[in-house]
Amino acid sequence: MASIRKRTWFAPDGTERQSWQVDYRDAAGKRRSKQFAKKRDADAFATKAVYEVSQGVHTPDGVSITVSKAGENWLARGARENLERSTITMYEQHLRLHIIPFLGAKRLNQLTKPMVEDYRDQLLDSGRSRAMARKILGSLSSLMKEAQRKGYVAQNVSEDVELKRSSRDKQKVVPPSKEHMRMMLAAAEKARPMDHPLMMVLLFAGLRASEVRALPWCNIDLKRGLITVDRKADAQNIVGQPKSAAGHRTIPVGPKVIQTLKKWKLQCPKSDRDLVFPSEKGTPIFHNNLAVFFQEKVQIAAGVCRPKMKDGEPLLNEDGDAVLEGLYSLHDFRHAAASLWIAQRVNAKRVSTWMGHSSIQITFDTYGHLFDELEDDAEVVAALEAGVLGAG
Repeated sequence: MASIRKRTWFAPDGTERQSWQVDYRDAAGKRRSKQFAKKRDADAFATKAVYEVSQGVHTPDGVSITVSKAGENWLARGARENLERSTITMYEQHLRLHIIPFLGAKRLNQLTKPMVEDYRDQLLDSGRSRAMARKILGSLSSLMKEAQRKGYVAQNVSEDVELKRSSRDKQKVVPPSKEHMRMMLAAAEKARPMDHPLMMVLLFAGLRASEVRALPWCNIDLKRGLITVDRKADAQNIVGQPKSAAGHRTIPVGPKVIQTLKKWKLQCPKSDRDLVFPSEKGTPIFHNNLAVFFQEKVQIAAGVCRPKMKDGEPLLNEDGDAVLEGLYSLHDFRHAAASLWIAQRVNAKRVSTWMGHSSIQITFDTYGHLFDELEDDAEVVAALEAGVLGAG
């Protein structure tokens, strides 16, 4: 139960003042009170507080904290849990740029699901993409989950607020064509000694750029044709564990890849970490350097490129010539490996394992159209008939 009483007093200037005080007991039996200028607000709060206490989801103002303070606690927890530096940086950006400007001053116990739904709409209305808004809502929910764990709020009202992925948002993956792969491999053979084996590993083993940058020779079995992934290099070149358990995997590669790697091993510069593809200093190659001096240069040399555009016009260099850029990103080279496996009818579970996906659903979401392209409906139904009726 909650009681509402009117309080009256005189201000220093002699004017009469009044407020409406709600008295109630929280779930622990502790007496709580809150004042309101208007009786209808006091009535509404009393009804809400009694219901929340009965459901075990009430948090008094004196216990709760602001979203901004909860964000600080959330980031501190991430640091204690040794989350990747890039992950902490992303969380900090979500908090500083997208959460605090809208919700920072509000107490966690003041947030309601309709308020978070409005916040979701505000994110979209203010120009954030659906993909970005989805990530921000995930960060808000994670922030509130941590606050709930610490007892600063009794429920996570953002947990069920969703932003469904629009079918228009997700474009089909288009891997490099086999012709383009051949052209890039030919160009890589004429480039730096490292470039050809690097291209072979990316196109035929499907490693992420972060994984190939940290790959050591001890993880390549040149006799059995296996590459084991158990580490990666982050944006700051710090080598650590893969992001998930699925990132630990062993991938088979063909004799051409092994032959190329054997030849490269004889020329490969020594490094403290015994890296397969070290920088000139013997450290992992920075991602940007890998993109500029390998990804772009090899594609331009191969003619697998296009004019770089700016404001709808081709970007020109000082000589008035068009600036070129490659058609594919480093991640597209990874898609190339998946497409080659699928074309050879490797089953989806094995493709998922070799790609290091955390679930087979990710594999189907990304490459489902490539699996579908293998099936010819006429062949399928003909085979069904033949299985029952025999060959005609």
